[in-house]
Amino acid sequence: MLSVEGLRSRYGRIEVLHGIDIEIASGEIVCLLGANGAGKTTLLRCLSGVQPVAAGKITFRGENIVPLPAHRRLSRGLAQSPEGRQIFANLTVEENLRLGAWLYADDRVQRDMDDAFALFPVLKQKRALAAGGLSGGQQQMLAIARALMGRPTCLLLDEPSMGLAPIIVDQIFDVVRQMKALGLTVLLVEQNAFGALRIADRGYVLETGNVVLSGPAHELIESPRIREAYLGL
Repeated sequence: MLSVEGLRSRYGRIEVLHGIDIEIASGEIVCLLGANGAGKTTLLRCLSGVQPVAAGKITFRGENIVPLPAHRRLSRGLAQSPEGRQIFANLTVEENLRLGAWLYADDRVQRDMDDAFALFPVLKQKRALAAGGLSGGQQQMLAIARALMGRPTCLLLDEPSMGLAPIIVDQIFDVVRQMKALGLTVLLVEQNAFGALRIADRGYVLETGNVVLSGPAHELIESPRIREAYLGL
């Protein structure tokens, strides 16, 4: 579904991605691990179209999407739930969700919202409240639900567990599993390496803008390098 070849990106004169190659098959959960500053978020931003690509190719469902602006990538089925949630705090939960569906003006929007509420029942209870009044975990749920309103076939999830209590993290990861069961493809950026590898099919490890390790998730969990650097074992 998604293939990245020789991807390079820079901030000013400083190159931060040095020729990334990754592949994601339809229906997979693939996690992207690495320390702060490894280039994980930059890679997602390149994929979604909000960070310029200096060189390389991004092929999504058979099409090179590098020339496409971000909103065209969304219309092709590639959506991102960004790091830090970035919800619209002064708007209600329902208004945030409807903004996620801005591409569409059809009868499916209400069904999409009902589906989002089925994944995150607490959002239905708070649909008329300002999003800024939600807890951190509820705001993360809203950010994911808003991305799903764009009807993606591939969802880019950036640090969904950041700053959340363990019980909420488990809920978020359970929803990611449900997405896979519904046929959605997910690229998951996480610093919670163990939690991510538990639910992923495969994983890639980034260090200073390079892929240094990749493989099936169950093999990465057992890798001495991963266990020492990311699992604290």
